[in-house]
Amino acid sequence: MYKQLLGMDCPMCGIQRSLLAALRGNFAASFSLYPPLLPVLVLIALTTVWLISRKTVSKKFLVPYAWIVLALVMVNYSVKLIGMAHQH
Repeated sequence: MYKQLLGMDCPMCGIQRSLLAALRGNFAASFSLYPPLLPVLVLIALTTVWLISRKTVSKKFLVPYAWIVLALVMVNYSVKLIGMAHQH
């Protein structure tokens, strides 16, 4: 829907194909489809653990890690958009 409305990929575009490639054991393809997949998955896991037991994962660690993952996603997205702009 994002692409239909704005005419460009969203910041998470490619994550599903990347996850499927990783689950099939094709880690090179997974990385090329969506490089920040592993940090995003770790963030989801840590957030889930934090929601269940706030003593297990420190918020002092989780919040900065979330910002780092967001930065990685946005850098990946910027590189992708720049690459798309050079193709046209």
